[in-house]
This record gives sequence, C-alpha cells and structure tokens, in this order.
Amino acid sequence: MDPETNAADDATMPKDSSAPLISTLDFFLLSALIGFGVYWFFFRRDNSIKDDEFRKLSVVQPTLTRTDSFMDGFISRMKKGGRNIAIFYGSQTGTAEEFAGRLMKDAQRYGMKALVLDPEECSMDQLPEVINIEKSLAIFCMATYGEGDPTDNAQDFYEWLENCDEDLKGMKFAVFGLGNRTYEHYNSMAKFVDKRLEELGGERVYPLGLGDDDANIEEDFVTWKEGFWPAVCQNLGVESSGEDVSFRAYTLTVHDTDVLNMETVYTGEVARIKSYKNQRPPYDSKNPYLSPINVNRELHNGGDRSCMHIEFDITDTRIRYETGDHVAVYPVNDTTIVEAIGKRVGIDLDTIFSLNNLDEESNKKHPFPCPTSYRTALTHYLDIIHPPRTNVIHELIDYCSDEKDKDFLKSLSDPTPEGKKKYQEWVVDSRRNILAVLEEVPSCMPAMDHLCELMPRLQARYYSIASSPKAHPTSIHICAIVVEYTSKANRLIKGVATSYLKDKIPAGEMKHHVPVYVRKSQFRLPFKVSHPVMLIGPGTGLAPFIGFIQDRAYHKKNGKDVGDTILYTGFRKKAEDYIYQKELEAWKEEGVLSELHVAFSRDGPKKVYVQHLLMENKESVWKLISSQGHIYVCGDARHMARDVHDTIIAIVRDCGGKTEQQASDFVRGLQNKGRYSADVWS
Repeated sequence: MDPETNAADDATMPKDSSAPLISTLDFFLLSALIGFGVYWFFFRRDNSIKDDEFRKLSVVQPTLTRTDSFMDGFISRMKKGGRNIAIFYGSQTGTAEEFAGRLMKDAQRYGMKALVLDPEECSMDQLPEVINIEKSLAIFCMATYGEGDPTDNAQDFYEWLENCDEDLKGMKFAVFGLGNRTYEHYNSMAKFVDKRLEELGGERVYPLGLGDDDANIEEDFVTWKEGFWPAVCQNLGVESSGEDVSFRAYTLTVHDTDVLNMETVYTGEVARIKSYKNQRPPYDSKNPYLSPINVNRELHNGGDRSCMHIEFDITDTRIRYETGDHVAVYPVNDTTIVEAIGKRVGIDLDTIFSLNNLDEESNKKHPFPCPTSYRTALTHYLDIIHPPRTNVIHELIDYCSDEKDKDFLKSLSDPTPEGKKKYQEWVVDSRRNILAVLEEVPSCMPAMDHLCELMPRLQARYYSIASSPKAHPTSIHICAIVVEYTSKANRLIKGVATSYLKDKIPAGEMKHHVPVYVRKSQFRLPFKVSHPVMLIGPGTGLAPFIGFIQDRAYHKKNGKDVGDTILYTGFRKKAEDYIYQKELEAWKEEGVLSELHVAFSRDGPKKVYVQHLLMENKESVWKLISSQGHIYVCGDARHMARDVHDTIIAIVRDCGGKTEQQASDFVRGLQNKGRYSADVWS
C-alpha cells in the first residue's frame, strides 16, 4: 500500500487518545533521515566537489615547516630573534631560495641578523611594520616564471602588492631578480616588485639586480652582492666586521638505529612521512602521486638520440588536467654517483641523521625531510649533478690539507674578473659536478653533513603534457629527449630525469611507479573552438600540440564547428626523428589538421626550419592572423621561439602593409590579447 495514501487518510480520521505518540511510520521516517544525515556528513564523497574544495577537506600537512608556531607573524619573529633584515624569496626551481639563504649568511658576516621568509607563509600586510625595527631592511629575491608570471609561492604577494595602498615610507628595500634573457618578459616580476615598492614610498638602498640564467646567473648574483653589502652598511650605519668566516645554518644529529623508530625515517618522500605507502589526495608539489607507468616506448626510428613517449596512469586519483598543463616528475639521482660520493668522503651512506636548523625562528626545521640516511639524501633530496656554485667551492677550502688545493679553490671562488672567468670555464662550461670537483682536488675531505647543507635541493622536472583529458581522462602523456653527452672535461653527462625514466619500461604485470603532480598552465586553446589556430612546435615542442589536436578532434567528432587547425613542426631527419608521424598524418587525412607543414633540417642541401616554412606561406599565415586566429609556439626559447617571433613580425610587416615598428607593436598587441602564446624553455 502507498505510504503517502495512508498518511493522507490518517489526517482525516478522529484522533485516538490511546494511540502512541510516535507511529511505526514516523519511526521509519525518522530513522531514514538520521541514516541519510550520517551518510551525508561522514561517508559521502561527492564527485561534484571541486578540486580546491576537496583540498580544503583533505589537507596534507607538510612536516618541514614550523607554520604552527608562527601565528604571530614575521615581525614578531624578527623582534624575538633580534633580526633587522627580512629576506623574501619567490622561487620555482629553488635558486631564489638558495640565494636568499646565502644573503642571510652574508648578513652574519657583516654583523647583522636576517630571517629568510617564504611570502606564501607570511601575512604581507605586516610589511609596513618593518620600519619599527631598528636599522631594518627588506630584501626580495624574485624569480620570474613562464610568461612574466610570479612563481607559485609569490602569487599572493604579487596580488597583494598590485592592489594594496599601504604606506611604505621609510622602509628600506633592495631587489634581486632571477630571469632568462631569452624570454620576452625578462625579469618582469623583479622589475614589478622594485617599481611598486618605490611607488608605495619605499626607499631603495641599492639598484635592482637582474640575474640572467641564459648566461651566468651565479656571476650576476656575486657581482650584485659585491656592491650591495657596502651600500647596505653605509645606508644603515653598520661597520663591516671584515671577517670571512664560515657559518653553519644546521647542526648534525646522528641517530642510533637501535633506539630510533624506523617508521619515522624518511625514505624519499617529499613532505609527509610514508606518503608513498599511504597515498591520499589531493596530490600536489608536497604530496605527489606515485603513478604507474603504463607505456614507455621509443619515438625515434634511428640515429644516435632517443625520445621517449611515456604514459602515467592517474586512474581513480582525482587528478585533473587540461590541455596545455605541465606534469612535474620527481627524479632520482644516479646511484653510481651517490656511491662514489660516499666512497670519496669516506662515509657510511646508511647512517641515519638529521640536520636541525640552528635558527629557531626559521620557517624550515630541516633543509630536507629528516631523519633520513645519507644515501636517501643524496639520491632523492640533493642536486648532486649540477655544477656547484661559488659559495660551495668557497666552503670547501677549509677542508683541504694541501695548500695548492686551497689556492686552487680560492682562485675558483674569487669574485674578481679572473676568478669568475676561471669558475665559468673550469666548473660551468665543463659541467663538473660536486663529485668531479672533489676527485680533482684530492686533499679536500669535507664533512658529509656540511655537504648536505650546502647542496641545493633536487627539484622536480616539468614536462608539457602531450595528451588531452577528453581523449585520455585516466592517463597523462609526455615525450622527452634523453639527455646524454660528453662535456668539455671529457665526462659523460646524463640528464637526471630522463636517465631516471628511460629504463622504466613496463613488463607484463610489473610496472614502475614515479612521483608526479600536475601544474596548471596559462597555455590554453581559445574558448571558442570555431577560432582558427596555428601551432608551431618543432621537436619535443610538439608535445602540448598533440593534446591540442586531440582536443580539436574530440569537438569535431561531436559535431562542433571547429576552426582551422594548422601545424608547423620540424625535425632533423624524416627517417630518424619524425615523432608522432603516423598520428599527424592520420589527423591530416581525417581533416582534423587543416594543414600540416614539416621541416627537416638535415635532409636537404641546406637547413630548413619552421620559420622558413612560415615565410614561404606568409599570405596564409597573415590570413589566419587577420581572421581572429591564435598563434601558439612551443620549444627552444633561445633560438627557435625568437626566430619565429621575428618571422611573424616580418609577415605582419610585409602582408599587413606596416612599418617594422608598427608590425612589432601589432604582434605585441596579439600577445597582450592572448592571441600569441608561448610555452618555451632555454
């Protein structure tokens, strides 16, 4: 019988004083409501919850910071610790953070005390209060990321600075920028911070420093520091001690494994202990997903180079990505180099240790997850492949027993023009890593814990995603050239990430797992699929465009009015390295690709590149530009992207009837409107 009919009938019947206060039906309905409430609040996981909402529900707390104790803000921490210098860093790859740490040590040498700060963990509303600290100074080490954007950890600071109307009168500041001259928006973040602080009333104590990673950012930083510290001492009325002494930021604790709970020892996790054994979303830079590799196949058909197509499985992970995004891969260092370093310094690599920050007000308790073993630190946490910076070379001097070795290291770390040249040639140009330096300076026997303190963190490597979630919702694809070459010092140099990935080939049920997470990008197809697009990406610059084309194919298959999709790509030799040839030619045949133009630079009597093909087809290129078309460029910033940019300007000049300056301004207008986008690397 229908319960609703019974309820209606009951309502019309005379009330019986002997009837129970709660009927069976009422009890049933009440139980159902309580059960639904319990389910809703405790067990339900709504698939419609957005990623950012889910992140609020399931925050994974990192173990490396002391944010819980810093609720009073950075000003109170400075006062408590007797600090007069606040050093903020905006860092994507770790270099700006490293430079900030070096400035902190320099301050000690000049008799001052500094606090290194991540703006993401600070209330920047307190910045005006810096003037309340005697002889205070705010230093900003700001890297520029992507198309002139702030780094992830400086995004909130950028927005605050852009919109705030705070009075910073009397606040003394200095800015050093980290950028790359091959990018159009060279050091734009540092320039913005420097200009905006002055507009708000800040007093610049030393001119803006601009570091160029395309040349030698280490030399730029050292040169800037040479003039910076004397200017600071003069401005603040501080006398330099003149002592060139070494300061340790961390103290060593060696753990007794018979007493230590081994469940508390890190074995390669980025932040949360045992996060690789107990995986849970949301996945991000501090909590990467240990993704199985479903596919790892060779894309080249011959030659002496290798290009991998890799597919990461993200099934049931709640990871979302869009075409144009990047996937970050946490690599692992070559174990042979790790073993060689341990042998060279005479250390038991399986020793469990912790490095504890001597500065109780620092936002980092450890430089990397601790406790851990030296083997794990060298394998997962420290960059032992890149050439060591001059400050590392300088710190090694005291560990030499031979005066000749001391003099040699002094000459490499000397900030004179001669020293900078020697460092550039012997260390940077020859790609000598820390092991190579130690092997060629035989009397140098550094303490292993000090090396661990000096070495920068091993950073994730970012790859353009070569797939569309519309075509591949449960996997993320990349393609990457395996880096391997012989240096000027006749040493074999291998790319950290590509060497790590190349042997991870699935075999049957056995699959390799790699830590990954997705980083959002602004490299996006136009909102209207009817707009024509021109994709320009030679070599592995083709990667994001595979995803773009898959996206356009999906819309075309579903009956959408898809605009022209034109691809310009290029390779060395058609028979060897024409990657995704079958896919591209199939898309051309199906009409997904309106035009397919491929340049092969080594197949003919003269080298032909994508910019040459663009110029040959300049009328059709101009037609696309004139009809609300969007241009996308991906690949090498130093040569290809610049040549393509110059070619587009020439086409606008020739076909649009403009002067050189008018054509340049026109292309800049396309960029400002989002109709000319670049995803490039140096």
